[in-house]
Amino acid sequence: MPELPEVEAIAHHLREHAVGKFIERIDVAAISAIKTFDPPFTALQGLSVTGAGRYGKFLDLDVDGVHLVIHLARAGWLRWSDALPKAPPRPGRGPLALRVHLDDGSGFDLTEAGTKKGLAAYVVRDVQDVPGIARLGPDALSLDAASLGEILANQGGRIKNTLIDQRVIAGIGNAYSDEILHAAKLSPFKIAKKLTEEEVATLAQAILDVEADAVARSVGQKVARLKGEKRSGLKVHARTGMPCPVCGDGVAEISLADKSYQYCPTCQTGGKKLNDRRMDRLLK
Repeated sequence: MPELPEVEAIAHHLREHAVGKFIERIDVAAISAIKTFDPPFTALQGLSVTGAGRYGKFLDLDVDGVHLVIHLARAGWLRWSDALPKAPPRPGRGPLALRVHLDDGSGFDLTEAGTKKGLAAYVVRDVQDVPGIARLGPDALSLDAASLGEILANQGGRIKNTLIDQRVIAGIGNAYSDEILHAAKLSPFKIAKKLTEEEVATLAQAILDVEADAVARSVGQKVARLKGEKRSGLKVHARTGMPCPVCGDGVAEISLADKSYQYCPTCQTGGKKLNDRRMDRLLK
């Protein structure tokens, strides 16, 4: 899933390659991805792209004051092309959801792999009209120890779940939350509001270090290379059974219904493996 660093890098790419150009037309290939009707998507035609930004994991393309807001969800992606096909795509065929043509022949496709569709596109006059943006908590890169402490004081759940709740903190997803907790040497099962003042300070620094480093590595990369860049920088996420680069212990995993997360027992849980109920049931 694209998270804060990848979305920031895509926004940077669009600022460099799309700003100043005019939208020639938009082809809708998957009606299910379209979440608004007023203004219609046709309202963007003939307008110039004036900016590109990010709200949490939402991508915002400013088109003369009208906003094309995109949430790539779990399996969505933006594919940039310097020369898009002129022929309109066939609706409902393949991963393509939306194609945006710019006046110089360049543009981008919004695609989504798999059968579970979550990619969403909105055309709004005010980004706060997008429900997901209106509900966002403070951006992960805006937090210091004091503000994070105030947030966590009201969170009674596990710190892993707190970090990925966009209503609490915006921008952190499953992968980078694993990396942040590993950097902070915290168990994903720790209760958020029970963290000590020292743990909160360490966590705040880990959030900044992990996210800022990933942004620095991602911004300036071609969009097609961002997924590989993300994978190359991960120390524990999606590395089950591989040695932790800090201590050498094997990275362990917790499996859930539709995702999993990873941690290092030595670095984060005092050498103990957390109870993986899904695996326990499979072994019975």
